[in-house]
Amino acid sequence: MYKLYDFLPSGNCYKVRLLLTQLQIPFTRIEINILNQETRTPDFLAKNPNGRVPVLEISSNQYLAESNAILFYLSQNTNYFPSNTFEKAQVMQWLFFEQYSHEPNLATSRYWISILRKAAEYQEALQQKQVLGYAALNVMENHLKKQDFLVGNIYTIADIALYAYTHVAEEGGFDLTQFTAIQAWFKRVENQPKYLKINDI
Repeated sequence: MYKLYDFLPSGNCYKVRLLLTQLQIPFTRIEINILNQETRTPDFLAKNPNGRVPVLEISSNQYLAESNAILFYLSQNTNYFPSNTFEKAQVMQWLFFEQYSHEPNLATSRYWISILRKAAEYQEALQQKQVLGYAALNVMENHLKKQDFLVGNIYTIADIALYAYTHVAEEGGFDLTQFTAIQAWFKRVENQPKYLKINDI
């Protein structure tokens, strides 16, 4: 059985929990509290030298880190990853977008404001994150005006990856009321079988 080293509030960890649940794959969840430096212990660093969650333990001494790499691994030969070569590349395009343009702005803002509760301390940096975060949201909004899901009009790991931090973006100070296509997409994602909320175990 898979073991998932997980921090419950983390959107990156949530992605993996959501896909595992939707694929109906049994797993054991192991809470790793990043606020208590639990990713910096020798035992955890032996699993992921980068000291981050999530980590999926596939078998003894076989560990996979990086949330989108885990999504890719789990989704192979399932309906959550396309068979069409171009659509495969489009899914990867959105996964790279999420980690480069989206997550560093939306997730970091949420972490500073709602998890660390240090908005005042990070005020200047948060202003910069707002500009870049809204730019990423506009890319998604314009795309989702034209289709129901991010790739091929089917629900894939691209949707899981981007839903994770977008749907809690308000916890990072982002106003989502103007993004009507994104909000409609939220409902479509949340209507998928075996949907799991971010704080559900």
